[in-house]
Amino acid sequence: MEERSPVMPFERLLARRTRLMGANAIREILKVVSRPGMISLAGGIPSPESFPMGRIETLTRTVVEKYGAHALQYDPTEGFPPLRKALSSHLAGKGIRADPEQVLVTTGSQGVLDALGKVLIDPGDRVAVEAPTYLGALSAFNPYEPEYVCMETDDHGVLPASLDRVLSRGGVKFVYLVPTFQNPTGRTLPLERRTEIARILREHNALLVEDDPYGDLRYRGHAVPTLHSLAPGHVVYTGTLSKVFAPGLRVGFFTAPEPIDRWMVLVKQGVDLHTSTFSQALAAEYLAGGHLEAHLPEIIDLYRPRQEAMLEALDRWFPESFRWSRPEGGMFIWVEGPAGTDTLALYRRAVARKVAFVPGRFFFTAEGEGWETMRLNFTMTGEAEIRHAVRILSEVIRDAAAEGAAPSQ
Repeated sequence: MEERSPVMPFERLLARRTRLMGANAIREILKVVSRPGMISLAGGIPSPESFPMGRIETLTRTVVEKYGAHALQYDPTEGFPPLRKALSSHLAGKGIRADPEQVLVTTGSQGVLDALGKVLIDPGDRVAVEAPTYLGALSAFNPYEPEYVCMETDDHGVLPASLDRVLSRGGVKFVYLVPTFQNPTGRTLPLERRTEIARILREHNALLVEDDPYGDLRYRGHAVPTLHSLAPGHVVYTGTLSKVFAPGLRVGFFTAPEPIDRWMVLVKQGVDLHTSTFSQALAAEYLAGGHLEAHLPEIIDLYRPRQEAMLEALDRWFPESFRWSRPEGGMFIWVEGPAGTDTLALYRRAVARKVAFVPGRFFFTAEGEGWETMRLNFTMTGEAEIRHAVRILSEVIRDAAAEGAAPSQ
């Protein structure tokens, strides 16, 4: 029998930064979703029912006829020119003035966050974030070894006075916010706070990254201006078509002050040269052909009743000692239990009863925070299943309380 060669100790070859690269906790949690019979309130995933399948064949045919082999060729790092033009018009509808040359395309908005980390963060640099904040941003920034500074928040998002105090101490490289239908809380900064935050940014000559993947998913109320529109010289605005077109195409975009945009292009050249030309061509025709305007109401009509079903079920079944957000749009509802609640323990009990959610602790940068919180997603599940799942969660909470494992009221 042939002897096996000894395995080389590859661990010693790994860069030091790999110590800061952990598996994305939510990605690990989502593995349970594939189990038979599991009802998922966990992932921040668009429903396949929201994809414009009836338009894809038309778009594909248009791309092949209009661009031919060009749609399959290498393309500029900055992005497919027809898409950059279409995105410029799309952003103008949000009050963002950006010429096509100022709009850059990326492989999903996650690519923007990683590139920003590479361009801006040195080990020990301070990055100001909300608590809780988007886990994907932390995963993108962590390898570059920042120090996180948490700003105070309430049910309407970041408190401008807290941002002012953080910036007054100095040393903050940039501020990261998801100001509209935030992941994970669903909160939206009101106009008054946005105006004040814009003033504070100008006063401190500070940079803010505005991550806006959910802004188009509004079910009630009125749109509020982007932070970029209020302080364009101080904001990197990043968006994505994943939530309103198709996430598998991986089309994201951003506009940034000079010279940050140029450095971001250099980073992208070293990572992937450019985003898929064919995906960009599909996206260009989706936007320029008016398909987004036609399809977005269909997405909203799909998600609105699901959100309403979840809020109604929470009102009906959850213990009075719990409280939750009531966002006007987005994909998430944030639930907070009383002190002493351990939602990771509740998660394990819920999974045993075929319901999954995300414990909120993973969205905090400090150890020991968020133990009593959970994030619930409503986009992937129908109304009847949502009601059933929330009722099961309420039973899990009460059962745990009865056993002394978690308070419920």
